Amino acid sequence: MRFLDFKAKLKDFDIVSLADIRKIEPRFDLRRINEWMAKGYLKKIRRGYYIFSDTSLNEHALFLIANTIYHPSYISLEMAFSLYGLIPEAVYGITLVTPLKTNQFKTEFGVFSYKHLRPGLMFGYELREQNKRRYLVAEIEKALLDFLYLNPHIKDVRDFEGLRFNAAEFKAKADMGRLNKYLNAFGVRALTARVNSFLAYINHA
Repeated sequence: MRFLDFKAKLKDFDIVSLADIRKIEPRFDLRRINEWMAKGYLKKIRRGYYIFSDTSLNEHALFLIANTIYHPSYISLEMAFSLYGLIPEAVYGITLVTPLKTNQFKTEFGVFSYKHLRPGLMFGYELREQNKRRYLVAEIEKALLDFLYLNPHIKDVRDFEGLRFNAAEFKAKADMGRLNKYLNAFGVRALTARVNSFLAYINHA
């Protein structure tokens, strides 16, 4: 198969996986992938996932990549805090949660970090679309719960101060009813205590 034919068949794909290739060409010669990478036509994201070299990459494209190369997953934790304007610092890499094992991929496009959550906690996210690129991101309440659940050492005022959390933004955007509903779904007493401590801190900030 010529590269131009290959690209035409996959023109609607921002990310090309081996599974996608097999669907359009069951007998595809995988040696073509290495050949086209050597020529600069394709770039490897991680094993089994590639992107056309002329693809325009912005933040939304990176979010789509993050969701796709380790699935299922959704953007949460520090990256979600940054998206909601809750922390002042830029986030190094894209942080996500997944029911799969904790993992990290360091690529030329950035670092994608995945933290494990048990499958029953994979809720509280929404599908967003930007320039026809779709990705999953935690709701603001779930991002907070994911973060505190996965960082049990963060539990008192000094720890909360270290986050440099924007209390006004959180109070303006968060739904306390939804937060409590999601918190009950976790069913972890220690988490409930830490969330209550955090909310007390936020309300007095």
